[in-house]
Amino acid sequence: MATIRKISEKAKVSIATVSRALNNDPKVTEETKKLIIKIANELNYKPNIVARNFAKKTSNIIGLILPDITDEFFSELIKGVDEVTYQHNFFTMVISSHRYLQLENTLSSVLRNGLLGGLILLVPNISATLKNILSQTKIPFVIISGGMSSTNYDLVSVDNYQGAYDITNYLIKKCRYTKIAHITGPSDNDDAKIRVKAFKEACLENKITVPKNFIVEGDFTRESGLRLGMELMSLKNKPEVIFAANDMMALGCYDAAFKKGFHIPDDIAVAGFDDIFVSQYLNPPLTTVRAQIEDEGKKAAELLIEKIKSKIPVNHQPKKIKIATELVIRNSTKIIK
Repeated sequence: MATIRKISEKAKVSIATVSRALNNDPKVTEETKKLIIKIANELNYKPNIVARNFAKKTSNIIGLILPDITDEFFSELIKGVDEVTYQHNFFTMVISSHRYLQLENTLSSVLRNGLLGGLILLVPNISATLKNILSQTKIPFVIISGGMSSTNYDLVSVDNYQGAYDITNYLIKKCRYTKIAHITGPSDNDDAKIRVKAFKEACLENKITVPKNFIVEGDFTRESGLRLGMELMSLKNKPEVIFAANDMMALGCYDAAFKKGFHIPDDIAVAGFDDIFVSQYLNPPLTTVRAQIEDEGKKAAELLIEKIKSKIPVNHQPKKIKIATELVIRNSTKIIK
């Protein structure tokens, strides 16, 4: 394997000169620099990014901490972040905190190793423990979360309230549904809290009464959508439509309808939130809220790189970016005549 030592031996210069040349140090003459780069290319030299960062006390590695990396939602978020970091010569390291492990433990471990130059963190909520850890970190970070008003951090979020309100309003006013159920996300998740709040307020403003057993708590997984969809579809006085707080749970509702022998939207209608890629290819295609997931990742990465390059101090005035949503009307809902 090619090393800086082998390059220095072939170029007949010191290791320090090779290192300076590869880092475009102006102290190295153009003639020597060209020779060293030529030899490095001939030897197919690949720099050790970790060692280089350690020596320079800087890092061009961006950490992206996610609670899971299997759902399509997270794939689109990763794509958005990576597209921006790549354009700015940064590398993206995706780290899963895992659904059932403590985010704080993962974060503490990552921050201790000194490998990262910046961090993007997707969190369900901002706890006191998380605030304590973040208050001690020296590297720039940006948070992706629904709770915009409860934090003094740089934060990117989709407009959860408007999206959930708009689709509920559409189901009532345009489709004329009166029996509407909602599968929420986890009760400790800020995005889920805002979406259920918008759902309830849209129903109240439209004078729609929602029975207690029409609002059930899921965990944003397809499995919980299947389980709770079966529960709602088995009610004696079942709903006309189920609004799931994300598309993965809406997919679970499709599974439940199939198991029950129901046709969507004739026997039961389904709506979601996110507009993940697969939603348009379901049978029938899913009516949902487009959350611009990839754009959310891009905005978070752009904000972080701006902080890194501008060397903005940790205690600066935070920026809060809200990503607009839009309704995507497909065939999983219908207008009742």
